[in-house]
Amino acid sequence: MGATLPPVTLSASQAVALLAAVSAAPEAPYSDLAGAGVQKILDVLDPRTRVRAEALAGRVWVNTPPSSSRAIRSALEEAMAEQHVVRIRYTSREGATTTRDVEPVLFASTNGQWHLVGWCRWRDAMRWFTISRIERASVTKTVCSGHTVDEVGEPPPNARPVHGAAGPSGDTASPTSSG
Repeated sequence: MGATLPPVTLSASQAVALLAAVSAAPEAPYSDLAGAGVQKILDVLDPRTRVRAEALAGRVWVNTPPSSSRAIRSALEEAMAEQHVVRIRYTSREGATTTRDVEPVLFASTNGQWHLVGWCRWRDAMRWFTISRIERASVTKTVCSGHTVDEVGEPPPNARPVHGAAGPSGDTASPTSSG
């Protein structure tokens, strides 16, 4: 189910910033949906702003590595959103390939790589899986048992969730943070 937004006024630079962010992160979870959302925003820009945004967008280039399979990312996104176990075929950094059932807990981006962080039922522990090393993924009908983000551990000091409005320094205000 969708939502209707009140009229929003964006500058050409703001519109291009959205385009650049989505274009530079094709591996990000839900990136296809983000792209569709940005396109909807661009579609309702006033004609003058849209022309300026299109001209400015032609001056911003991104060079991204080849993307992982859309089918794999879709399965991971669905499993996360619906909180169902996902069965993955995964190749470790050392080259060992295994099939595992994982309860997805969060997506994390570190050092330019996206990871699925979840409860590995094979290892009976929280594990980080580099998404580019997942060869197959399929959502099962099994509902996750309720592992939480707190079980993952402390995030790095510069990590932050994607929600919250960025302040002038780039800090985000978390609705659950105190102080």
